[in-house]
Amino acid sequence: MGVFASTDDPGSTGHEQVVFCQDKQSGLKAIIGIYSTALGPALGGTRFYPYASEDDALADVLDLSRGMAYKNALAGLDLGGGKAVIWGDPEQIKSEALLRAYGRFVESLAGRYYTACDVGTYVADMDVIARETRYVTGRSVEHGGAGDSSILTAWGVFQGMRAAAEHVWGSPSLAGKRVGVAGLGKVGKYLTGHLLDDGAEVVATDVNPKALEWVRATHPQVALVDDAAALVASDIDVYAPCALGGALDDDTVPALRAKVVAGAANNQLAHPGIEKLLADRGILYAPDYVVNAGGVIQVADEIEGFNFDRAKLRATRIYDTTREILGLADDEGVPPAVAADRLAERRMAEVGRLRTIHLR
Repeated sequence: MGVFASTDDPGSTGHEQVVFCQDKQSGLKAIIGIYSTALGPALGGTRFYPYASEDDALADVLDLSRGMAYKNALAGLDLGGGKAVIWGDPEQIKSEALLRAYGRFVESLAGRYYTACDVGTYVADMDVIARETRYVTGRSVEHGGAGDSSILTAWGVFQGMRAAAEHVWGSPSLAGKRVGVAGLGKVGKYLTGHLLDDGAEVVATDVNPKALEWVRATHPQVALVDDAAALVASDIDVYAPCALGGALDDDTVPALRAKVVAGAANNQLAHPGIEKLLADRGILYAPDYVVNAGGVIQVADEIEGFNFDRAKLRATRIYDTTREILGLADDEGVPPAVAADRLAERRMAEVGRLRTIHLR
């Protein structure tokens, strides 16, 4: 099958393993990053995206897989952190052969990594990948899976946002608040529904004309602005980045008028130090990998036989986890992102250590 390259020494990133995969006939070029298996097999989605270069693809998979380790730890899952990227335009090169070739690479890792949906991949793709590997979650209901993981991702973000609202305004409700949603894709559209049901006013934007058409038809009361920059500068109480990462940077944070940031996008902080800049401006940041864990909770539930009610209950607890982290941040005098990191690292160290107790 083409090229398979794996390294157990991926440099200073702290990753356990980084795997480069290529199948020339199908056009597959993929990278699988396994950050940690301290808590169990690594779980994280497959992103299919037309990166400008292999270096960009590698940087993304390293960041995302590390984030998954922390996310899974704080979600209370006995799973480690991993992620994969397929380099290319899914509209142009995605095919059965390519997805099945990718599935064989996943299978070759013998259960060290479970994959799922992410940007550019969908439930139907997971069903195709599963024809070549057992280590797939996020499958269709027809094939015993959980279906669209965006449903509980959005539910979890809403719960995290409620906890942040309580911390800032004293009430776990978004009623009467103006929430800016950047990205009306798989998660943003469900989040918008939850916010409107709770009595919030929503202003939104998206680069995809189809997403804008959807919100005009489904929720005509949602105000639309031209782009993310206009949204950030709007008179909003809560900013919810729900597209790609890096939404909070040196230009965005000084312009932000919201008092709370809580959204579904991964890796929202463009670089270290942004969390302090937010704190200095009096903006409460609910760490992305805490509030957006509903999706991974949903797909992880497939491993033991999917039950939606059980998974939703676990995702609802994101409210409690967010409250705990915000309280810990206040107690220790650190930004919430630092408090969340500490809590995740503590669980990975304490529980991961138990593997040194050998069983007969």
